[in-house]
Amino acid sequence: MTSFTPDELIEAKKSLDSILNKCEKAFAKLKENSPQHTLMVRRINALRVSLSLIERELQNF
Repeated sequence: MTSFTPDELIEAKKSLDSILNKCEKAFAKLKENSPQHTLMVRRINALRVSLSLIERELQNF
């Protein structure tokens, strides 16, 4: 597995937080059960998993 510096992880976390925020705002405007809605649910979940893993990695430093 590739290792990243704490600074790289912090920068990635900031970017992912921003993307998650934008996705959550867009999500509110989507029609329920549409393909776009389903895709956004999956995208938001993936971003949350990514952020959680970054947080865990930062705690190991």
